[in-house]
Amino acid sequence: MSNKPLLEVQNLVQHFPIESGVIIKRQVGAIRAVDDISFTLNTGETLGIVGESGCGKSTAVRSIAQLYKPTSGKVFFEGVDLTTATKHQLLDARKNIQMIFQDPYASLNPRMTVRTIIAEPLEIYRKRGMLDPSWDKHTIENHVEDLMERVGLNRIFKNRYPHEFSGGQRQRIGIARALALHPKIILADEPVSALDVSIQSQILNLLHDLQDEFGLTYLFIAHDLAVIEYVSTRIAVMYLGKFMEISRSQDLYKNPLHPYTQALLSAAPIPDPEVERKRKRIILTGDVPSPDKERFGCYFYDRCPVRMPKCKDNIPPMKKMSEDHEVACWLYE
Repeated sequence: MSNKPLLEVQNLVQHFPIESGVIIKRQVGAIRAVDDISFTLNTGETLGIVGESGCGKSTAVRSIAQLYKPTSGKVFFEGVDLTTATKHQLLDARKNIQMIFQDPYASLNPRMTVRTIIAEPLEIYRKRGMLDPSWDKHTIENHVEDLMERVGLNRIFKNRYPHEFSGGQRQRIGIARALALHPKIILADEPVSALDVSIQSQILNLLHDLQDEFGLTYLFIAHDLAVIEYVSTRIAVMYLGKFMEISRSQDLYKNPLHPYTQALLSAAPIPDPEVERKRKRIILTGDVPSPDKERFGCYFYDRCPVRMPKCKDNIPPMKKMSEDHEVACWLYE
């Protein structure tokens, strides 16, 4: 595994304006979906981002892929800043940055066959002259069939439509589409949350095998702590659009430092009755604050069971506790 970051995100901010007025519109506020996050992603590793629904995980992924134009911040892929890249540079980068979407029912075009869905990225780049000239229609056809076999689909089904497949099979189609251009990074936006539990394990094992086979790097989004623990090399815990803690997977589960991380892990069930009976649950009071309010202190202040006066008006910076463990909390100043 290379130590050089393949992807580097610096101070990424994604705000969505709140407008008032019918004819003459003016901005009266903003939804602070992602509020200043930074991280690096090395070749071959998996960074899992976990947090409650609505904390900004999916928005962060879409901003990194430039599906949303970030409000501010920088996203470097192999040294190229995607936020200021030209159209050609962005197209070139997107060959190596592909997405797997959360909903396998909504992310596939119902009017396209499986063959057309998987081949579409290749056809687009071939027409733009950004694909090797040796990739003719026959080569693309063979590649589509090979990808179907690799993700566990029978190639004889290539002329079927998405509605003829189950949810797990549709997600396999989405994975095959993401692999079509041989990307270096796959942004997986909760790829198993819409699937039955029995199917989730199959998809996770498939993604793991594909990572080994193709040397893939994953940015994996989920709100299921068991899923994140299984797939991730490192984990970032997100709350209200901001990272609370970043650590290697084993360290985070053995030694969670941030009060929010501790509360999340205490809520996750453990398949051992003896351990489950003895451990202490941390119950958070109150509701998640509205993301349209500007905050001047710790983002977790309103619900933190160990908050201090200093936390109310001072945003804690990320502090390095060890080589691979950072936390944003005034308890560790």
